[in-house]
Amino acid sequence: MFIPVIDTLADIADKTITGDALLTQRKLAHYLVEDRQAHYVFTAKDNQLTLAQDIRLAFENRQAPDYSEPYTLMHGRIESRSIWTSTLLNNYLDFPFVGQIFAI
Repeated sequence: MFIPVIDTLADIADKTITGDALLTQRKLAHYLVEDRQAHYVFTAKDNQLTLAQDIRLAFENRQAPDYSEPYTLMHGRIESRSIWTSTLLNNYLDFPFVGQIFAI
């Protein structure tokens, strides 16, 4: 259902389309990369159970993050965010055009 919406956008080549777990679909990934020459960042959750499990396993024993924000006071609480990235599953995952996985 999302492809007709994207079809209304003129030129998305070399743009990055982000999608929540609902849009994490192989057909949409193929469409974005092959048909529209765009990039994507999708969220993998349990609607793609095997994909989500593989990513969780890859980060199960993670070490220091690749990047961390300093602590800040936001929304009445102290927050800090970190990201871990990996390309180890690029040739393993059954999902088209994976460039890397990440955990925040």
